[in-house]
Amino acid sequence: MALVALQGIHKSYQLGKTEVIALKGVDLSIEAGEFTVVMGPSGSGKTTLLNIIGCLDRASAGSYQLDGQEIGHRDFNDLAEVRNRKIGFIFQNFNLIPVLNVIENIEFPCVIRGEGGKTLRQRVEQVAAEVGLTPQLLHRPDELSGGQRQRVAIARALITQPQLVLADEPTANLDSTTSKQIIDLMLRMNREHGVTFLFSTHDPRVMEHARRVVYIHDGAIVDGTARAAADVAKMKEITAHA
Repeated sequence: MALVALQGIHKSYQLGKTEVIALKGVDLSIEAGEFTVVMGPSGSGKTTLLNIIGCLDRASAGSYQLDGQEIGHRDFNDLAEVRNRKIGFIFQNFNLIPVLNVIENIEFPCVIRGEGGKTLRQRVEQVAAEVGLTPQLLHRPDELSGGQRQRVAIARALITQPQLVLADEPTANLDSTTSKQIIDLMLRMNREHGVTFLFSTHDPRVMEHARRVVYIHDGAIVDGTARAAADVAKMKEITAHA
């Protein structure tokens, strides 16, 4: 049984009198333990797809099952509970809380759901050590490099021991060396702990490290067509000259 199972997912938005169609009948399955990239150009529907999988938004139509349970039609309070218990998030802008130090940022999702005490602190320190942040535990975000901030975001995503971690453009604000370090770190978390990762990106450097690439174009999942190959080649060319 797939961890994530999407069938016929449609998503549209009303912008004034205009209907904007973001997703067009997406079918997608993610097995537990996968390290998968959803790739496509800006505006292709990547972020919308991750928002639906991450229970930050609901589909206009279609079925979404997470770990065998239909959740696509639950209300937003129920979806918030699913997010906190089963899903971790890594964002391109890190989304750290500036007044909190590394420890406090990592433990924040657990504190929200009522956890605390010595056991949580030990778990935070263990996860921080695994992502290489032990020397920075008492630092605030403005005292960290971009790579260190993303490591905090990864640790925060893992601290709740989620079934699925979603990463939306996690390397977009990082240089190529730091991007590789972050991808290598997440590959290690996937390999050693079985964490399921699903990325959204248009960065071909990330694609090269993925175990599976799902290509999305104009709101629909497509195969390795000439159009898709041409878009990937174009993005590689742009990146090479950036």
